[in-house]
Amino acid sequence: MNHYKSWSGLNKWLNECLCDELRGRVTYFLTRYHKVHDSYGRAAILLDGKELVCFSWIEQYRQEQQVSAKYAEDISKGWFALYDEMKPAWDETCTYCEWDFLSAVLKFRNLSIQDALISEDYIIKILVILDKRVGKRTLHMIKESEEYKHYPKWVQQFYELRLKENL
Repeated sequence: MNHYKSWSGLNKWLNECLCDELRGRVTYFLTRYHKVHDSYGRAAILLDGKELVCFSWIEQYRQEQQVSAKYAEDISKGWFALYDEMKPAWDETCTYCEWDFLSAVLKFRNLSIQDALISEDYIIKILVILDKRVGKRTLHMIKESEEYKHYPKWVQQFYELRLKENL
């Protein structure tokens, strides 16, 4: 994972990237429970103080349990192959932990807007659709193509929010 100095610095940068219509309404949250074994935590994206999506250490346990169960059934597949096999189901149900969110933010920080728009990572798709660098023509093309309607509901809500605010 890329290094970063502080969550407050990343959070400030994310808020500066927000489109004008959503600045002050959308907030990002990340916390670590340092006194808990392995410093678990949670992350969330909120709209007007209401949590739209949460990425929690509990989901990391679910991921590990599901991969472990599959591995016990068929040890011929490697751990990473099983992880890749399970990822589509996790994408659909938002089975992500705070590390998945943080990793996506750090990747997004180094991507061009064009690369972020075509990313396979749904968290990156959320971050880019909320970004002020996505212009009206791009938003219009996104709305016309309706490709976002094939994304999981937890991702669609961000597209619908941005398209409603800007078109």
